[in-house]
Amino acid sequence: MPVATLLPFTSTPNRKSTSPTSFRLTEKFILLLVFSAFITLCFGAIFFLPDSSKLLSGVFFRSPSVETATRTGMDSGSSVGTGNTDKILAKIRKDHEDALIEAKDTLQKHPEDIKKDIKTDKDQVVQGLKGGGKDDSLPIIEYVRPPGVIGREPSDPDTKEKRAKIKEMMQFAWDNYKRYAWGSNELRPVSKQGHSSNLFGGLKGATIVDALDTLYIMEMYDEFEAATDWVVKNLDFNMNTEISVFEVNIRFVGGLLSAYYLSGKEVFRKKAVELGEKLLPAFKTPTGIPWALLNMKSGIGRNWPWASGGSSILAEYGTLHLEFMHLSKLSGNPVYAEKVMNIRKALNRLDKPSGLYPNYLNPNSGQWGQHHVSVGGLGDSFYEYLLKAWLMSDKTDEEGKKLYYDALQAIEKNLMRKSSGGLTYIAEWKGGLLEHKMGHLTCFAGGMIALGADGAPDQQTGHHMELAAEITRTCHESYARTNLKLGPEAFRFDGGVEAIATRQNEKYFILRPEVIETYMYMWRFTHDPKYRQWGWEAVQALEQHCRVEGGYSGVRDVYASNPNHDDVQQSFYLAETLKYLYLLFSEDDHLPFEHWVFNTEAHPLPVIRKEPNSNQANEVE
Repeated sequence: MPVATLLPFTSTPNRKSTSPTSFRLTEKFILLLVFSAFITLCFGAIFFLPDSSKLLSGVFFRSPSVETATRTGMDSGSSVGTGNTDKILAKIRKDHEDALIEAKDTLQKHPEDIKKDIKTDKDQVVQGLKGGGKDDSLPIIEYVRPPGVIGREPSDPDTKEKRAKIKEMMQFAWDNYKRYAWGSNELRPVSKQGHSSNLFGGLKGATIVDALDTLYIMEMYDEFEAATDWVVKNLDFNMNTEISVFEVNIRFVGGLLSAYYLSGKEVFRKKAVELGEKLLPAFKTPTGIPWALLNMKSGIGRNWPWASGGSSILAEYGTLHLEFMHLSKLSGNPVYAEKVMNIRKALNRLDKPSGLYPNYLNPNSGQWGQHHVSVGGLGDSFYEYLLKAWLMSDKTDEEGKKLYYDALQAIEKNLMRKSSGGLTYIAEWKGGLLEHKMGHLTCFAGGMIALGADGAPDQQTGHHMELAAEITRTCHESYARTNLKLGPEAFRFDGGVEAIATRQNEKYFILRPEVIETYMYMWRFTHDPKYRQWGWEAVQALEQHCRVEGGYSGVRDVYASNPNHDDVQQSFYLAETLKYLYLLFSEDDHLPFEHWVFNTEAHPLPVIRKEPNSNQANEVE
């Protein structure tokens, strides 16, 4: 209600004023008298109340001097000395005078200005409540460390020595990042400076967050504490910047969740949930299929300009499930789980061409875009997360299980082929026509198929393990057939070539982990020594061709005699490549698969155990 309506006066129609809503002089004078009388009455009454100085300080003025006296026990029931009483009375008189002056100043303001001041104060209070209440809103969780965080030392001396070498590689990569790019997203190891891509917008510290769990797993605790300290003091999500929802989820949310489950440090849980909240506006589409890009301040989303018909990407909106299920578990808020389950519902309503999932889906219409299918880039981790959703649910997510094995059957029928030289590969499908190309990213599929083989329907376990082994051999050949013994970004099976890149823009290697990831899974399930041998060959190639004075760099042409470095040490090199190498030479009790599931950025997340007498997964181990 406007202040003027409280007064028994009306404006004189012919009276001139600077504004039709401004106060007349008589109104100001009377309002001042009323205000003054009210304050005097309040203070007069307070003198008759017990513990008046505390009441005044705590309720009306919040004077710092009086608050200090109260906190230090000045009014704790003992008699107050005369000198102190005089000081308090003098303080009260001064505060009374200040209040009158403030009231007088307020009356000089235009009513609209008064309204603005009130609104500003209100907004500040609401913002303060929001900011201060985030941590308190999280449920109290008793942290119990899942099994296998630290494994046994390798019993074989040669294996132990090789694992120590991989730890030294991690130390070298980390030390150089810390020396030349601390706080930046990534390191330029040749030019020895920080680097960032547009995937993270204005977010900082991607390498720090991505590497947290690797540091812990390798027992590099001093480095882990330094990284934790940076997260506490510097990791900030309150900024006006556009980020990739997919990349920020798998690297930042996944990294924070994993660091929490490994260490039990509450800061990681709080940061993960805080970031999860920031990502929720991406789902504000007619279908619930999230946007690829999101402004973290405005909550406005959009898709990549190059995506078919403004579509969302299968591997992006389909690679949120693991992290969002854990966000619901750790926050007590079911909204995260609801968002990713709604994606499933949207997909279930659609017809799949030949049982396959096209890479493009329009989030407005809910219809497929261009019919391009790939188990590599744009599609890969969608299939991975179907399987791992089932495994992480303690095998209670029967829908996820069925979706995975149905999709794998369609992939085997429509995309898997064998070359004339006997190499099994996974081609890409474009409108019903096959492109006989396999990407480095697709090489994760060997490990995925091995991981899911035990649950395969119709006694297909042995067949799935054979497929996994054949794909792993093909990916090893893509490394072995280059000069640098490092794999190209993509390789082809046409024009008389097999497992070789024929186009210049496919010959680069950016420290990717997928082949080594598959070696690790195949070693765990078979203990065939060739997988450790192949992994060690990759270590030697990395050391010889990618290690530079300031860290590790990708190379532009794996077929060249001498490496031409791209000057980027990717954050996933520390998060994935080195972690998978370390686990390849570790014992099986280190992050065992029956207790842990790795997200697509190699961040281990614990299986959510089902409650006794229940079919629903509920408790984190």
